[in-house]
Amino acid sequence: MARKEAALDLWVADRLTECDIEFTSQGSSIKEIDNALKDASKRGTGNAGYPEYVSKIGRFVLVIEDKASQSRHEKLTDADILDMSTEAVTDYAVNGAYHYASHIAKKSPFTEVFAVGVSGDSKHHTISPVFVNDREGYKRLPDLESFTWLSPSNIVEYYTRYVLDEPTDVEKTTEQILKDAAELHEYLRTYGSIKDQDKALVVAGILLALDEIEYGGFSIDSLTGDQTEGMRDGDKLMNAIRGRLTRSNAGPDVKKNKLLAEFGIVQTSFRLNEVNDTLGMTPLHYYTNFLNEHVFKSIKYQQTSEDFIGRFYGEFMSYSGGDGQTLGIVLTPKHICDLMCELVDVKPTDTVLDPTCGTAGFLIAAMHRMLSSATSEQQRKDIKKKRLHGIELQSNMFAVAAANMILRRDGNSNLECCDFLKQNPAQIQLKGATVGLMNPPYSQGTKADPSQYEPSFVERLLDSLTIGARAAVIVPQSSMTGKSKAEKEFKVSILKHHTLEGVITCNTDTFYGVGTNPVIAVFTAGEPHDPEKECRFIDFRDDGYEVRAHVGLVEGDSAKDRKQHLLDVWNGREDAPSKFCVSSTVKPDDEWLHSFYYFNDEIPTEEDFEKAIADYLTFQLDMVSHGRSYLFEEDPDARFE
Repeated sequence: MARKEAALDLWVADRLTECDIEFTSQGSSIKEIDNALKDASKRGTGNAGYPEYVSKIGRFVLVIEDKASQSRHEKLTDADILDMSTEAVTDYAVNGAYHYASHIAKKSPFTEVFAVGVSGDSKHHTISPVFVNDREGYKRLPDLESFTWLSPSNIVEYYTRYVLDEPTDVEKTTEQILKDAAELHEYLRTYGSIKDQDKALVVAGILLALDEIEYGGFSIDSLTGDQTEGMRDGDKLMNAIRGRLTRSNAGPDVKKNKLLAEFGIVQTSFRLNEVNDTLGMTPLHYYTNFLNEHVFKSIKYQQTSEDFIGRFYGEFMSYSGGDGQTLGIVLTPKHICDLMCELVDVKPTDTVLDPTCGTAGFLIAAMHRMLSSATSEQQRKDIKKKRLHGIELQSNMFAVAAANMILRRDGNSNLECCDFLKQNPAQIQLKGATVGLMNPPYSQGTKADPSQYEPSFVERLLDSLTIGARAAVIVPQSSMTGKSKAEKEFKVSILKHHTLEGVITCNTDTFYGVGTNPVIAVFTAGEPHDPEKECRFIDFRDDGYEVRAHVGLVEGDSAKDRKQHLLDVWNGREDAPSKFCVSSTVKPDDEWLHSFYYFNDEIPTEEDFEKAIADYLTFQLDMVSHGRSYLFEEDPDARFE
């Protein structure tokens, strides 16, 4: 048991280090904390007592006690509160951690303490936090998958969410975006009579014009609706858009003209340029004021990977039942874009390709991650100018994506409006992409046109990357089963030329309102799959994101923790039970899903064993009392001979 507990100690220490949590073992380097533990013996002798680990994180203190046996995790009284008897404090992880935390909270200046009990081993473990302060009582918090919530960068948000039960800035931002989108949708519908596909273009065009203000190329006050010098408000906005596209070096004139044609709605719509009696100004002027206050300032001043315009586009489609789903367009949520960038470990030196880029959500997430770890200004310029490439077939979404990237100061905006499937992969490969990210159009393939099946897009992406490139794609679960003959052939071809690293089954509400059960598949391009290679198949349906009424899918309290656990398992830093992750070799005709390879490797607890024995004895007694004792003889069939 001592050896197992030592192994658990080391595992906990490694997890804390990975989360940038500095700690001391069997004591504290902080005098006030160490003094508080001088009489904290768990046996109540008045002598010193020290937990496994102590850490000071900002104004908080973290205390950790661990036990190798999960049966020694926590002991409660009949009243369902922590048992603080000497035996319980000595023998149980959570009880011991709470004991030490109480001493620190009451006998030192540090009155906000997280007591954490850990039990088990690296594969099967439980992490239970309890918040303790200098007043009587404590607050039990939900179990954790990792220590990431308690890291220096997350602990204040953790305290706000879990201890204070208050909404965080992230939640407020999400709800505000949805509120703004609903409000703007109503204004666009009421005052502009704008078609579904044009709403996002109006938003993107106005944001580009607003970005010209700092260069003196546009002023909101110029939108007077009086056709000064023969120019309507739409003309003034288009001049500003044209100026911003020129300033961004958006590409050759043919590309610039294509973008201008898409944004032309602001000029050609009579209602947008006519002064509205209710508003007292043109709808364009009103929309520009609204977007400046509610969106533009957010994009300009917040360092975030959020695709604001994409969120607006998605909301517009959900309100109006637009053509997005008909075209197979399912925009990827920000947290999935971020996760996929982490799964393939996007670095500042990578070149990223998204061949079905939509509103550029993946490119924005990749750029945000690359810039945050760049080491020089020249490297940042290089990332924006050369290392982000996108292809989009739909011209209106192409224009939105271009605006999105320009507003992020991406330099030349390396986007193309064309059909990815009709391009030569060898030609695309010349871009030198070392990372591929993709959410292809869904449910467009048929027997008559199998090239539109999702695995077809996946193979084409892999063929378009450099040898050894990493790729992550999010596709419907059905595409990993290979039901049709064509899909099976694509899977055979993929393994012949590329390597499958693993597949992660996602939350069924990831694309809330669409009805698609998605998975994330990760590949290495250009390297044939070794039949002996073991891939990881993970069940990540419980990702901590939840659907809330009138809001949709939002980040729940456990999302950060669950994500960190996923990354730890994916990168081999942590083992996991088979209900979460299975490693297996694969064949083309297998269903590349966790559910296909899953087997139960749970180790029964002492309580499980005792219950099974009790159930068996009850069953045996019942059978004997009904004259069926022969069932328990060595050869129950002998009585019939």
